[in-house]
Amino acid sequence: MSATPIRCAIYTRKSSEEGLEQGFNTLDAQHEACAAYIASQRHEGWRPVRERYDDGGFSGGNTARPALQRLLAEVDAGRIGMIVVYKIDRLTRSLADFAKLVERLEAKGCSFVSVTQAFNTSTSMGRLTLNVLLSFAQFEREVAGERIRDKIAASKKRGLWMGGTLPLGYDRHPDPHEQVLVVNEAEAGRVRRLFDLYEELGCLSALTARVTELDLRSKSRPARDGREIGNRLLGRGQLHYLLTNPVYRGRTRHGDREHEGQHPAIIDELQWSRVQERLIATSARKRGQAALPDSAVLAGKLVDETGDRLTPTHTRKGQRRYRYYVSHRMIAGTADPTGWRLPAAALEQALARGVADHLSTLAESHMLLARPDLDQHADLVERLRALARAARSDAHLLGVISAGQVGRDRIQLTLDRNALAALLGLSPDDLADAALAFPVRMSLTRRGIGRRLVIGERPAEPDRALIEHLRRAHRWLEALKAGVDIASLAKAEAVSEGCLRVHLQLAFLAPAIQRAILSGTQPEGLTLHRLTRPEMPSDWQAQYQRTGLQP
Repeated sequence: MSATPIRCAIYTRKSSEEGLEQGFNTLDAQHEACAAYIASQRHEGWRPVRERYDDGGFSGGNTARPALQRLLAEVDAGRIGMIVVYKIDRLTRSLADFAKLVERLEAKGCSFVSVTQAFNTSTSMGRLTLNVLLSFAQFEREVAGERIRDKIAASKKRGLWMGGTLPLGYDRHPDPHEQVLVVNEAEAGRVRRLFDLYEELGCLSALTARVTELDLRSKSRPARDGREIGNRLLGRGQLHYLLTNPVYRGRTRHGDREHEGQHPAIIDELQWSRVQERLIATSARKRGQAALPDSAVLAGKLVDETGDRLTPTHTRKGQRRYRYYVSHRMIAGTADPTGWRLPAAALEQALARGVADHLSTLAESHMLLARPDLDQHADLVERLRALARAARSDAHLLGVISAGQVGRDRIQLTLDRNALAALLGLSPDDLADAALAFPVRMSLTRRGIGRRLVIGERPAEPDRALIEHLRRAHRWLEALKAGVDIASLAKAEAVSEGCLRVHLQLAFLAPAIQRAILSGTQPEGLTLHRLTRPEMPSDWQAQYQRTGLQP
């Protein structure tokens, strides 16, 4: 009696396209070995299908492969009973993907077998062995990925070009073994013109419009299928990327670090610094100075402690507009008590002061440079102090902030290495890593009748409303001493007798508490309500304990 026929599909894969153009390549070798194995199992009813499922140039790290997807569609349709591969890692190198594939195959009564590894998934021992082998295959893939990333990082540190989309103004070296860019003079002139135009116009929107008028286009390059890629009008985003790409100053970028490149620069250092300063300044304009008023300069830079991005939003009351930075989940979903809703103007001003304080600390503590240089220390200190003064006067330098995480008692800020280096006239590699990340203290407390955001060390800032209440209490006390009765005084002051009696307590506060109120150094949250309700004790020591102040 003949065995029930089992339709067998052969799947082959190769990670790179190298050698696939040969008459007999690795995919053919895998297919031939699998076909021979199926023939050896003919007595079991195995029969090969005619269609080939070959993925050349696709990684085994995921299942987004055209031939594999076609094969799985056939499995789902119930037309395949066995998948045959040369080695298990040809099917997948991911343990997670393998678990999903096995579940999908078992649901349709399909198994798979490896020609060079004696097991298949129709038995529990085969599945166990496959799990062990795939664990090693995934480990091998991850180690290989780490080696590649390390090689790229080391090569970029040496200033080599490691591939990718060629920047406008440069071509690959004619020698394929040389990983260095060479200048394309025709395109380089276009790049220089774009930098000159931005300095002339000072605005990306105006530059985008002028580029359209002049028909300045992106780099043209051929695709694998012969189509032309690029050669399009440069948009605003492309122009910003071009103006901030350090390749044009002769450097290479890897992550957030820059290294001296082995290719010639197209833009000189002075023009580069001027353009970067202008870009930072226009990205952090004060309200009313920009073409688009009330833009949120911290948009896209802040997240809360859950990783949720803080989104700029606003409300209106009459003719006034109130801006906030709000945890995105509070906008996209229902109200969340753990979300943040921070007043935008106060946050921007407070963070500007936080950056200023940090710059002042760097100036005094010799912490700016990765390798301290006494010869340029005095000049750097003066430049840092000038930046700190500018940051305290307005939010002009918020553009140097690249990221920030808001917590319950602090905001962890990270400064943009390239932006700070450009403002100081330094190389990004000169800056110490520790100088770029720092926490600033934060509290959101009630002050008077509103809420006040405090970041960093709180400067002395008298509460004018509380001071007025204190002065009024002393005025009332003097009137009572002069013989005016409470009822007449309350009527003359247009307040109730109860309000007068309650607020009169301020005149009997301990001297140290009154001095703190007048100088603005009282603790945050020491409001009129806390000073009068419940009734403030007459003993000064008890008052100090209640207010947190000391004589």
